Amino acid sequence: MDIETKIELIAKPPTEEIVTMDDLRHLLETKDHPIAYNGFEPSGMMHLGTGLISGLKMIDLVQAGVRYKVLLADWHAFLNKKLEGDMDKIKKAAEYFIKGWEALGIKGVEFIYASDLIEKTEYWETLLRISTQTTFNRVRRCLPIMGRVADTYEGLHVALFLYPLMQCADIFQLEVDITQLGLDQRNVNMLARELGPALGFWKPVAVHHHLLMGLQKAERMGYDADTAIDAQISMKQSKSRPDSAIFIHDPPDEIRRKIKNAWCPEGQIEENPIIEIAKYILLREKNAILEIKRPEKYGGDISVTLTELLDQFQKRQIHPQDLKKAIAIRLIEILEPARKYFKANPKYLKIFKKTKITR
Repeated sequence: MDIETKIELIAKPPTEEIVTMDDLRHLLETKDHPIAYNGFEPSGMMHLGTGLISGLKMIDLVQAGVRYKVLLADWHAFLNKKLEGDMDKIKKAAEYFIKGWEALGIKGVEFIYASDLIEKTEYWETLLRISTQTTFNRVRRCLPIMGRVADTYEGLHVALFLYPLMQCADIFQLEVDITQLGLDQRNVNMLARELGPALGFWKPVAVHHHLLMGLQKAERMGYDADTAIDAQISMKQSKSRPDSAIFIHDPPDEIRRKIKNAWCPEGQIEENPIIEIAKYILLREKNAILEIKRPEKYGGDISVTLTELLDQFQKRQIHPQDLKKAIAIRLIEILEPARKYFKANPKYLKIFKKTKITR
C-alpha cells in the first residue's frame, strides 16, 4: 500500500486532527509498520463512542499496516475511582471491553493490560523521569483526560495527578509511534510530544478522533467550553448518563426510543447528535448512502450521501423524525452482532447492574 493511501485511511473520519501531518508522512516513509495505541478505562458499558468511533479508527489503522495496541487501563481506572475502585470488577469490565470489540468485528489489535506494564522497573523509571521534566500546572491541565471538571481540583487525591504521568509513560513503554485517541486526550499527547526528545525518546504523532456528542440537548457538564475541544469533552456521550448514549448491546426498542427522544432541531446541523451519528459512523465512507423512508405525501423514499443529507437537512427538506427513523434502522443493523453476543453471554453485563457508574 502506498503512503498516500495509508495517510488517507489514518485521516479518515472520525479523525479530526493530526499533529503533525509532516511527522506522520515522515513516519510512514521510514517505518513500514509503526505502532499506534489507544487506552481505555474499563469502567462502564461500551457506547457508540467507545465501540464504534474508536473501533472504526482501529480498523482504519490496521488496514494502513499499523500495529495497533489497545491498552486496558485497569490501574488508571482504579486511580480514577471507577467501578468503586474494585480491581476485580475493573478486570471483569476489561474482559467485557475485549468481547465487545471482537463482537463488532475488530480484528488485528493487541490487547495489553496496564497492570502488566507497571510490573516492569523501567516503567517506573520512565514515569519518574517524566515527573522531573514537567510542572504541577502542566499536569493539572491534563486532568480533563479523566473527565474531571477544570475548576474542581480542591480535595482531589494525589493519585489523580499521577494519572497523566502514567499515561505519558504508557506511550513510551508501549513504544508507540502514533497516539490515536479522542480529542479529550490531547493535552497529555502534547505533553508526550514535548517531553519525548528531552527524555531520549521520540516525538509521537498524535491522531485525535472526534468525540461523539450525547443524545440529549447540549450540556456543558461544568467545563468552560471556551474551545471546540472543551465543548466536545463537555457534550460527549457518557456511560454514566444512559439516555445520553446508545450502548452496543441495547435492544432495538431501546435504540429506537433513545433516537426518537434525541435532540435534533430542524434545520440545525451543528451540535446535533443525530447528524453526528450519520457523519462520523454511518456515512464516513466516501460513497456511503443512507436510505430514508417517507410517505409519498412527504416526498417519498430518498437515498442521500453525507453532502446531500447536510444540505437537505439544513434546508429543512428532510424532517428530523424521518432522519431519526433511518438512523435507528442502520444502528440496529450494525449493532446486531454485539447484541446477539451479549444476549448469549449475559455474564459480562452483570457487573454493571450491581455497580454505580460514574463519569
